[in-house]
Amino acid sequence: MSTVGTVALYVVFALAVYATGAAVLAGRRRDRRLMQSVSNALVAAFVAVVVAVAALEYAIVSHDFSIAVVADHTSRQLPLPYLITSLWASQPGSLLLWLTVLLGSSALVMYQNRHRNRELLPWVAAVMGGTAVFFSAMAAFVSPPFAKLPAAQIPANGFGLDPSLQNPYMAAHPPSLYLGYVTLTVPFAFGMAALITGRTDARWLLSVRRWTLISWTALGVGMLLGAHWAYVEIGWGGYWAWDPVESAALMPWLAATAFLHSVMVQEKKGMLKVWNMVLVSTAFALAIFGDFLTRSGVVNSVHSFVQSAIGPWLLGFLAAVIAFSVAMILWRLPLLRADHKLESVVSREATFLFNNLLLLALCFAICWGVVFPILSEAVRGIRSSVSTPYYNFFLVMFGIPLLLLTGIGPLIAWRRASTRSLARTFRWPITSAAAGTVLLWLAGLGSSWAGMTALSLCIFVTTTVLLEFARGTSARMALTGAPPPRALFDLIGRNRRRYGGYIVHLAVVLLVIGIVASGSYASVGERHLARGQSMVVDGYRLTNTGLFQTREQNSVTSHVRLAVSHDGKSMGTLDPGLRLFTDTQQVSNEVDIHTSLLTLTDLYTILQGIDTNGSGGVSVKVLVNPMIGMIWLAGGVFLLGALIALWPDPREVRMLARRYAGALAREA
Repeated sequence: MSTVGTVALYVVFALAVYATGAAVLAGRRRDRRLMQSVSNALVAAFVAVVVAVAALEYAIVSHDFSIAVVADHTSRQLPLPYLITSLWASQPGSLLLWLTVLLGSSALVMYQNRHRNRELLPWVAAVMGGTAVFFSAMAAFVSPPFAKLPAAQIPANGFGLDPSLQNPYMAAHPPSLYLGYVTLTVPFAFGMAALITGRTDARWLLSVRRWTLISWTALGVGMLLGAHWAYVEIGWGGYWAWDPVESAALMPWLAATAFLHSVMVQEKKGMLKVWNMVLVSTAFALAIFGDFLTRSGVVNSVHSFVQSAIGPWLLGFLAAVIAFSVAMILWRLPLLRADHKLESVVSREATFLFNNLLLLALCFAICWGVVFPILSEAVRGIRSSVSTPYYNFFLVMFGIPLLLLTGIGPLIAWRRASTRSLARTFRWPITSAAAGTVLLWLAGLGSSWAGMTALSLCIFVTTTVLLEFARGTSARMALTGAPPPRALFDLIGRNRRRYGGYIVHLAVVLLVIGIVASGSYASVGERHLARGQSMVVDGYRLTNTGLFQTREQNSVTSHVRLAVSHDGKSMGTLDPGLRLFTDTQQVSNEVDIHTSLLTLTDLYTILQGIDTNGSGGVSVKVLVNPMIGMIWLAGGVFLLGALIALWPDPREVRMLARRYAGALAREA
């Protein structure tokens, strides 16, 4: 398997080099036959990398400990599902996954555009092929997944998988993030191809909008999966710690969010062309930067790999990407002039522009927080830490205006909005937000001004979105005579992009409510409990009723059984534990959580220690996290809205075809 996989990676590298060079020639000569050869080469490279993945998976499942990554990240006791997912637990294996997604995306782009974008496609293939050359070189020569151990060092059993990675989320969280990171290559490639060819109108955006939505959705879902993974697995009671690698995923998501909004302005008004090129380049560069943070070892993170030779190469590739994109934008700057000027700051165009500025400002603040400790250590020799309050400050300062714009943007008019129309449009949202603020204050939630402001704006945004759905549904009912459910279904189906976006806005509201409520109004208690003793946290009484053990294939878990009651009413038991992995001799927390389906509030229990004298005494930490379930509910609503926006819309296709019919005819 080692030989098969290694040869397959050499083949991938050779095919990527050929595809890149041939694509450049095909673009210069306008040679369609050569371009077909490029497409075939990228498809063949994808097949070859799949062979490499299959070879490594076979080596893992068959316990071939002569391969270093198999020995370092698996053991004979590891259950089969975690044997399979351990492929991306190692740096070389995860690099192989990255390359697989990249070449799969490249092959799919070639297939999708086989009858269109003939002028752009060679340069798209050149950019994607060049990216594949870099990553295949890393996989084949710098960080090879099939590196062999010397015969004298081959262990009889592997060293096992990190306990935190032995979780079902391992099957979804990393692949989702990698899908998001890697597919940002597609909009970047089309953007650079548009600059190279000078075809900088909105047509290139038509080919990348859904690819950007896929990247954006995958990153968003991946971050929420990772947050829930941290919440249930690491055992500290939280879900987001502003870890550098967590921030690395958030930054390209913010840039992609700005791009998805900015695209609409260019499509409708021919404006923000420079912005779109900058945003698409920034999103891709931040994806590479995130990969650098994860693989270089320059940051301390539970998510990062150990330091390796790949870090400097990634930094060099990032510098090349930035230099190339800046040079191309500056070269074509005269072609990126807006077709129209901004007529008023009180318009939808201005709202999207302010949205872009705030998203990039937040992105820069996060980036500085990640980079500052690295620069501090390089310059002064001392690593200065950037703590959570730094990030939370900028999240509040930029996040609250962004939340306000989320409610304003969909309702404000294009070009220019009059005072009368503004008063009519926002009368009910403002009234609802004001009334909600009073009710929140009376409910005793005024201890946090930021929390109160955010919750009030959530009411404002929710009202604007619901009014849009109500107005649209009413209009459909008047036009077709359909009952409300059918009219609502038809309304969404006739403008999936718009109403899918509104549903995503509702997901943002749910997310903010969950973050604010669980972050500002949580209760915490810690206590040593002898057998039979109780503790009370926010009205919940928990009683230590004794210890017991459970055994699995590669672990033994010691639990404490806590009898739980609230206001004198029994709620059953919770069994937090400490899990010892027999292959690695590592211990992890096994939390137990009770969720109220009515309030989405969690009673979160952690076993911190067990008395060694056999008395049955334990140390327990208990958290009451109000409405934290809103965060996980937001993930489902976010995915629903994104899928609606992604779903092909024949009406939109026909409209865009008419808009660009003349240009497409000239191209043909």
